[in-house]
Amino acid sequence: MDVQPTELKRVEEGRLQIEWSDGQRREYTFRELRDGCPCASCTEKRHAPPEPSTELPILSAAETAPLRIARMEAMGHYAYSIHFSDGHDTGIYTLEHLRALGCVAE
Repeated sequence: MDVQPTELKRVEEGRLQIEWSDGQRREYTFRELRDGCPCASCTEKRHAPPEPSTELPILSAAETAPLRIARMEAMGHYAYSIHFSDGHDTGIYTLEHLRALGCVAE
């Protein structure tokens, strides 16, 4: 991908902003990034039919807390690894995937 991130920053509670080398600025909610995780487990879960629910789910403390990005690391020049406050950290977000997510910021 020719377009590269030039700046990453938290712009408000629960939002990440990425400025790209072509001048485009995109914003992402932490929830959108977490829900768009490209790892095999998350992809499989998104495509699986919903299981019938007869009981209320039991949530861990991490699942009830506001979602945060605990850490974000560059993976070479092609992707980022995002570690979320709920403990999930297996997704490798390629630049193409990040560019497809989010919305253009003014």
